[in-house]
Amino acid sequence: MNKKIVLLFLILLVIIFVVGFFSIKYVKEKKASEMQGEYTPQEEISDEQFRETIVSLYFPDKETNLLKPEARLVNVKELIQAPYNVLVELLIQGPKSDKLKAIIPENTKLLNASLEGECLILDFSSELLNYSKDDSNVKDNLINSIVNTVTELNEVNKVKFLIDGNTNEEFDNEYIRK
Repeated sequence: MNKKIVLLFLILLVIIFVVGFFSIKYVKEKKASEMQGEYTPQEEISDEQFRETIVSLYFPDKETNLLKPEARLVNVKELIQAPYNVLVELLIQGPKSDKLKAIIPENTKLLNASLEGECLILDFSSELLNYSKDDSNVKDNLINSIVNTVTELNEVNKVKFLIDGNTNEEFDNEYIRK
């Protein structure tokens, strides 16, 4: 009688082991096959989204007056064709965030942008000189906003400003990133 109970117990143990083994194997295979299936995003990526990249534009904070970066999506084709013009035009348009403020004076236009070696020469209309001269910080922020933005591009290490095609005493230096 004792031998029958032990034998029955061993058979039951083997059955539990075999069933458990095959159950675990089945679950693993099912998970693996589910993972191999095609991934379907919740929203299809459009061609327009695919051709965009993020750039950093620098604007002064309304409260602290310190320059802060603002990320912006830009069409890659436009950026490749005229990177300096695109970045400066975005700065002229001003920030999207209501916590930042525009720094380039109204009606300022970028007349020309050209790279000579590692120095980017930006030729602005005379409206650039309409910044508030009461606060020396405004001129520094204006310069650093432009310089920090365009030096995000690897080929630009210095920036020189021209006003209506000429050197101007207010912007007569070559500026580097600060």
